[in-house]
Amino acid sequence: MKRAIPVVVLSIAGLVPVWLYEPSAHTSTVQVADPSPTSSAPSSSDSSSRTVTGPTLNTEKGPVQVQTTFSGTKITAVKLLQQPNHPQTTAAVPKLVAETLEAQSADIDTVSGATITSEAYKESLQATIDDNAKAAAASPSPSTSAASASRTVDGPALDTEKGTVQVQATFEGDKITAVKMLQQPNHPQTTAAVPKLVAETLEAQSADIDTVSGATITSEAYKESLQAAIDAKG
Repeated sequence: MKRAIPVVVLSIAGLVPVWLYEPSAHTSTVQVADPSPTSSAPSSSDSSSRTVTGPTLNTEKGPVQVQTTFSGTKITAVKLLQQPNHPQTTAAVPKLVAETLEAQSADIDTVSGATITSEAYKESLQATIDDNAKAAAASPSPSTSAASASRTVDGPALDTEKGTVQVQATFEGDKITAVKMLQQPNHPQTTAAVPKLVAETLEAQSADIDTVSGATITSEAYKESLQAAIDAKG
């Protein structure tokens, strides 16, 4: 019996390192999973950024509300705070946002299959654009010289057999930085043509651009109203 005691003691002693080692494995797992906060520091480039929340529009499909982020007058991000819980809306939202960032305005196409949501989106978006423009006018930019060089001019409203066409152009010095349709015919051809006309204007920096096939009357009136805005700028 006395010889058996050392054997038991050694067996117990051999188990002790195993019991001590188990907790250390759990501790290292917790440390690896613990994320370090790195996004709390504000960026210096955010100082000129402004986020505006548009009105909530109640539609038969559900409420629609847009939030827009601007850097000066440039739209840098668009977010849907509220939207109908429908597959068509879910598919339409990325397209609407992409078109907004490209057009830099609410003058974008409606998405097929999500017309009601698209129209409400554009209305809420336009409200944020208007609000940002008012805020920019009320609080001058730190760069006074750049702000004073920017000017927005409305061209004349031209009545055509398709409907009324009126262009608004924004200039920085002699450069055309933005074009907006204040009035346009309610036709699919016009809706499709306007982004093309605006893109060509910004590229050509003049009203000497091609007419869009299928929207000749609107194109000609657009160019005439645009040219008048360019002439009025002086």
